[in-house]
Amino acid sequence: MDRSKRSTNPMKYKDDGTIKINNKDKWVFSKRYMKKKAQLKELQRLNRVKRKQDHEKLSNAIISLGDVVFVENMSFKGLQRRAKETTVNEKGKFKEKKRFGRSISNRAPSMLLNILERKLGYIGKHLNKVNTNLIKASQYNHLTNTFEKKKLNERWNDFGFCKIQKDLYSAFLLMNCKENLEEIDRKRCEDNFEQFRLMHDLEIKRLKLKEKTPISMGI
Repeated sequence: MDRSKRSTNPMKYKDDGTIKINNKDKWVFSKRYMKKKAQLKELQRLNRVKRKQDHEKLSNAIISLGDVVFVENMSFKGLQRRAKETTVNEKGKFKEKKRFGRSISNRAPSMLLNILERKLGYIGKHLNKVNTNLIKASQYNHLTNTFEKKKLNERWNDFGFCKIQKDLYSAFLLMNCKENLEEIDRKRCEDNFEQFRLMHDLEIKRLKLKEKTPISMGI
């Protein structure tokens, strides 16, 4: 579609491929382009319907496990925005400014939370939204009571005597928040860690047997 649009509207583009903002000529689209546009619109509609259906099923599965649900209070729109600054990686190459826009658009985490909030409301419950800036679940270590910033590609926490998947450990920390949702209850973490570790190892074994697992799990 993009190639078609460019070939039928050469006067609308600069030599470097960017659009001429000041050009007020009317856009011209071929019949093939309009046909493809209609097909794309239908695919996007089907994708939205399927995504909502999947979220409804997932929310039912979550609530079947318990009606006390903890989530991080975060801005998904902020994660969608492109990075403003141009940075260089360790090899001296420019890093992409793209962030998680397409991934968030495809998975719609905000929709899932809204569905969960609605379903919990039917039984007089609500989502427990922890303060992400204060909790820092991805950085906290309850064993040493310290915070350590990790790279996005680091998917495991190495505690020496065991390794725990980063996202599952974050969920464990959120589960053991204090009532103010601004602090982690370290005493509760210590009391529940061995049971969590046992369930964690069983889940990792189960995931390893599957043909396909989420890339973010690092398995």
